[in-house]
Amino acid sequence: MKATPISNCERRFILRAIEERKRLDGRQCYDYRNVRISFGGEYGCCVVELGKTRVLAQVSCELVPPKLNRPAEGILFFNFELSPMAAPGFEPGRQPELLVKVNRLIERCLRNSKCVDTESLCVVAGEKVWQIRLDLHLLNHDGNIIDAASIAGIVALCHFRRPDVSVQGEEVTVYTPEERDPVPLSIHHMPICVSFAFYHQGTYLLVDPSEREERVMDGLLVIAMNKHGEICTIQSSGGIMLVTDQVNLCLDQSFIYKLLPVL
Repeated sequence: MKATPISNCERRFILRAIEERKRLDGRQCYDYRNVRISFGGEYGCCVVELGKTRVLAQVSCELVPPKLNRPAEGILFFNFELSPMAAPGFEPGRQPELLVKVNRLIERCLRNSKCVDTESLCVVAGEKVWQIRLDLHLLNHDGNIIDAASIAGIVALCHFRRPDVSVQGEEVTVYTPEERDPVPLSIHHMPICVSFAFYHQGTYLLVDPSEREERVMDGLLVIAMNKHGEICTIQSSGGIMLVTDQVNLCLDQSFIYKLLPVL
């Protein structure tokens, strides 16, 4: 089932409101929606709500052989899933461009930024390492999936605990939570994505666009930063040309820790 297309009248209404510095939900241009985080009964399970956008994150682990070119490092695996439950436009069995885009951004944000210490996941070099798997499921789509997924991902990784292990000779023993307390992952920093929607060829920009605002935008700029102000990844889509002042404005507004002190 395809998503219902937006009408020309509604498109003009939304764009006119943006020109007048107004938004449909009453926010200002640089206002972020409220973020709510709830945790499940297991380590590494959480649900992040960004407005009405909801993402479920679940982290799991298993012992596997390491990659040949990195024998002393653990493995990180990320998987993001869309379903018709989140929005009618997401058809089962198909990989829309949005799914590929979010998966790549999450990998760049969490793996390429080296936020997780993969060397600490090594049990026996060249033989056994921990593979950490992060599964993200979109439960409801109301815009800005990327930001919600990045928050859910890093929060779940910080909340996760892997089983403790010991090595005696060639024998590896994995302990249950009753035998030994599970071990948290070694997290160096917490990168979080912030999305900016551009309108009228970059004349106007909005932080944290809603689903309706995303439908009429000209382009999107996503910046991932940590609390130290370091840029972990940056990506522009939509084909619009941004000048230096616009990018610098986004960099200043993307310091998400001013907006989310809980993190």
